[in-house]
Amino acid sequence: MARFLRNRARLVMGLAAPMLFLFVLGGGMGSAGGDLGHYQAFLLPGMLLMIVQGPAIAVGTEIMWDRQSGFLRQMLVAPVRRGALLAGVCLGGATTGALYTLPVLALAGLCGVPYHPRLLMVLCESTLLAFALTALGAAAAVYVQRPESLQAVSGLVMAPAVMLSGAFFPVGSLPPWLGATVLVNPLTYGVDALRRTMPLPEADVPAWFQDSPRWWGWTPPVTLELALIVLPALAIVLLAGRRFGQE
Repeated sequence: MARFLRNRARLVMGLAAPMLFLFVLGGGMGSAGGDLGHYQAFLLPGMLLMIVQGPAIAVGTEIMWDRQSGFLRQMLVAPVRRGALLAGVCLGGATTGALYTLPVLALAGLCGVPYHPRLLMVLCESTLLAFALTALGAAAAVYVQRPESLQAVSGLVMAPAVMLSGAFFPVGSLPPWLGATVLVNPLTYGVDALRRTMPLPEADVPAWFQDSPRWWGWTPPVTLELALIVLPALAIVLLAGRRFGQE
């Protein structure tokens, strides 16, 4: 959190790309009219995902540079459990991700999403998603020893995962091979939980706006979707904590 507050340029750069997608791409697609008029509101949960992944990657990079500079070794001699240090890093990344989402949720009205108390639930779900992504980034930093390798791995994993999460397009009418890939992607359920919790625009919305991933015709509830995000993240923190203890 101290690093976050000191580096305001990172906050601006972290918001720049999602804002461009939301208001330039979303506004351009929405100007086509018809059903696409709701595309900006449909895109909003996906942009929240893009925003919270920034702190996750940054946490992994910071752990890597702390190891190389020797600062990590000074932390490891502290009289606390090493797993607790890693858990604290993940909680800090989740809090940072939640702060990133606040400016976007404040602009939800410009995207056609009405201001409603349910946006507070969206904020809580974004925090859980940020925790999961931060846990993944921290675990990658624990197991990968070279900064350039970490950046390559992060880009190789996160780019297709975000694209295949339903952040940019509905998932219900995809080809079978692509639909199966979407269903095994955990980020799909994070984006869908955000979209189903978010208040709908006042005007009638098309059917594809409410399209959710289905398991043999059954749509999982939001609580189960959140569990599919949080439980693997906790397991990742435990496994990475054991490896972290061997530093």
